[in-house]
Amino acid sequence: MSTLPLIYLARHGETAWSLTGRHTGRTDLPLTPRGERNAVRLGERLKAINVTAVFTSPLQRARRTCDLAGFGGIATIDPDLVEWNYGDYEGLTTPQIHEKNPVWNVFRDGGPHGESVRDVAARADRVVAKLRGLDAPTALIFSSGHFLRALAARWIGQPVADGQYLALDTAALCGLGYEQTVDRPAIRLWNDTGHVGD
Repeated sequence: MSTLPLIYLARHGETAWSLTGRHTGRTDLPLTPRGERNAVRLGERLKAINVTAVFTSPLQRARRTCDLAGFGGIATIDPDLVEWNYGDYEGLTTPQIHEKNPVWNVFRDGGPHGESVRDVAARADRVVAKLRGLDAPTALIFSSGHFLRALAARWIGQPVADGQYLALDTAALCGLGYEQTVDRPAIRLWNDTGHVGD
């Protein structure tokens, strides 16, 4: 293969909860006006890229970002792309969670009465397998922050726990691909927010 496949990852635009640092798993929130503007800017950033396959989380924050970026008409909804289910910690900020459990880390501990690290790893591995099986040189995924960080870790063969080192802002663009051959998966781009505005 002369050109190695490239998978772009787009985190959804800002929501009221992402703005305030509240963990937003399955709570289906809309974008803020700023989140909508940045989703449009993300689409402008992606215009020069010939995307051949698009997948989105079923949650409205990801689907709306996908729509505003101009890819809603060709996107396939994939339930595996939903955000981590935080269980009892849904809607709480990290400082609030640390009042209950000072050492909690979602990438190590999962969500109590929600999804475990193993659950999320299984979903991420299914997505990785699907992406590696695509007959498409360039794909685009719209999803949420913690899941995309877990997905990137699994793409390069690392444990989900390594996702904790991959900070990811709203409406950011990332890229997964390979280094020289398909036997060497790599993170090609991470947390590109050059298109994001106020």
